[in-house]
Amino acid sequence: MPSTSYLIAVLAIVFSITLALRALPFAVLRTLRGSAIVRQLSVWMPVGILAILAMTALHGTITTDPHAMGYALLAVAVTIGIHLAFGRRTILSVGIGTGVYVVLLNTL
Repeated sequence: MPSTSYLIAVLAIVFSITLALRALPFAVLRTLRGSAIVRQLSVWMPVGILAILAMTALHGTITTDPHAMGYALLAVAVTIGIHLAFGRRTILSVGIGTGVYVVLLNTL
């Protein structure tokens, strides 16, 4: 078993590296705040991540339960409609879309 001082040294190194890796993007972002690329990324990146998550969830749904594909696509359409109609409130649209999917899946 390693000595206590060795374990403390390893933990200190791990802590320092983790802190530096988490702080580095914020330090770099401060200098790039006025960049057009960063502004574009701030607009499109959340949408892209949400699209990737939605595709992953739909793929899992379609492969495990093929008859639910219509329900899933209808729920996606409702989610998009709610999102656009009510001021782009993500939690509201995702919550209602999820509720529609669960209701459709359990009642039909």
